[in-house]
Amino acid sequence: MINKNIIALGFVSFFTDMASSMVTSVLPIYIVYVLHEGVDKLGYIVAIATFVSYAFRLLFGYLSDRLQIVKPFVVTGYLVSAVTKPLLAFSGAWQSIALLRGSERMGKAIRSATKDSLISAYSPKKSGKSFGFHKMMDAAGEMSGAIIAFGALYYLGKSPEVFKSIFLWTLLPGLLAVIVALFFVQDAPYKVKSKTQLDFSTDKKLMPILILFFIFTFFVFNESFFIIKAKESGIAITYIPLFIILLYFVQSVSSYYFGTLIDKFSAYSVLLFP
Repeated sequence: MINKNIIALGFVSFFTDMASSMVTSVLPIYIVYVLHEGVDKLGYIVAIATFVSYAFRLLFGYLSDRLQIVKPFVVTGYLVSAVTKPLLAFSGAWQSIALLRGSERMGKAIRSATKDSLISAYSPKKSGKSFGFHKMMDAAGEMSGAIIAFGALYYLGKSPEVFKSIFLWTLLPGLLAVIVALFFVQDAPYKVKSKTQLDFSTDKKLMPILILFFIFTFFVFNESFFIIKAKESGIAITYIPLFIILLYFVQSVSSYYFGTLIDKFSAYSVLLFP
């Protein structure tokens, strides 16, 4: 049985990732083919957003342990993401888009470590099912956002105003995520440990996972370039979000299953032999 707080966090991620996918499904096309900024500028934006998202997670995880604060970081992170996405509608140059994407990813950095600690706090000893459920809700939200983007492009056209409208619409699911996090997710039921330093000598089991994660992510290209490649291959802009829908559909239906496999076997077994 999945804890009600994990279910609530799942819906928080569902709405947030719906808003995120509404942006990421069309933003590469908007940058390259509407603003005519070039693929190189898209690369700069992706690099800045990715760096901010990952580089600051350790910092906010440390601050959470140090200050013994969990839920406030989660709510703040989702709020930052919710209010920055719609502002893309008012951006007309790659520099302002890079600033907003970096700010939005800062919100993800603020909430990521603390959100995972909440999931762990409300999970049984074997937490693969809980994290699998959460990832399933992530992917379902991303798929829903891509469906909304496809519907907008299909029925409203491909004018710059339609792209800007999609960005503005993200405010609604973003605020829904904040409301659910604020009123339906309980704070961690324990005080965090006083230890705030990352000690690899005592956390030796962490290193193989980090190495595997680094190798995997090093060879993964961002979906933004997949979208541009689809456009260059002759696929109409309207139908490009359909590929994103397929991608997240596969993730959604498989995440919970692989989470149960982690509980049954081990994380290493599932990572190496999916």
